Amino acid sequence: MKQINEFLKKYNIKPYRYTSDGIVTIYDKAGHFVIKKNKLDENIISYLKSRNFDYYPNIINDIKDEYLVEEFIEDTNLPKEQKIIDMISLVSLLHSKTTHYKEIDIEDYKKLYEDIKNNIEYLKSYYFDILTTINTHVFMSSWEYLLARNISSINSALNFCDNQIDKWYKMVEGKTKERQVVLHNNLDLSHFIKNDKSYLISWGKSKIGSPVFDLYILYKRHALDFDFESVISSYEDSYPLNDDEKELLYILISLPDKIELDDTNYNLTRKISDMIDILYKTDKLISPYYSK
Repeated sequence: MKQINEFLKKYNIKPYRYTSDGIVTIYDKAGHFVIKKNKLDENIISYLKSRNFDYYPNIINDIKDEYLVEEFIEDTNLPKEQKIIDMISLVSLLHSKTTHYKEIDIEDYKKLYEDIKNNIEYLKSYYFDILTTINTHVFMSSWEYLLARNISSINSALNFCDNQIDKWYKMVEGKTKERQVVLHNNLDLSHFIKNDKSYLISWGKSKIGSPVFDLYILYKRHALDFDFESVISSYEDSYPLNDDEKELLYILISLPDKIELDDTNYNLTRKISDMIDILYKTDKLISPYYSK
């Protein structure tokens, strides 16, 4: 705390009370602040300012400092279903305001294609080997039974991704420009605050890239918590995805997770159950698109 106190003196902040839940919250006579290690990209923040996107807590100190001091924003108690819609509306605004087009280096697309193809092949082999081992057991544990019973769903998802990534690569081979935006790159319902206006917090992983990746991260974290048909629909009301962007998103969210086996029977059963539920939910989400 002594080091933090010395740092705060530069900004005439004299804390009289601290709280901490992973980051330090400071109470000062002049206000209520949050201090944490500074991981912000100065160029990203400058770009957001230039695009009149100021939906993040006010930064008190020099952005080049070792620590980041932000105004503390009190969150409003909203139903989580309303909160996710408000959040995705703000994300669509972020992407809209920061859209720009970059000349395509086909090698970038080729690397992404090869990375996904290699991951698909790895997962096919990984789950085949697990199932082969399970089939040698006289008695199955609960997680083994659950995985064996649903292996067809995992294989179906992997085969879908394998077919569609080839189609996606053909879609983008002839492109000359790619749409890029500022990605928050750490979307989570806990990183959205609603007060006098909407705020996104925790920008330490932000970068430039395809808008697909913000949606992908949000889906992977909250797929079982919400109806994502309405979430994606709300996003596209303001910021429609291109065909190749939508194709890539659906491939990414359809990929099964790799379930590490170094865990308890209970935890493995829960993780596999969640993965299967997500696979079913994802199939239901994307089926209308492919049935057209």
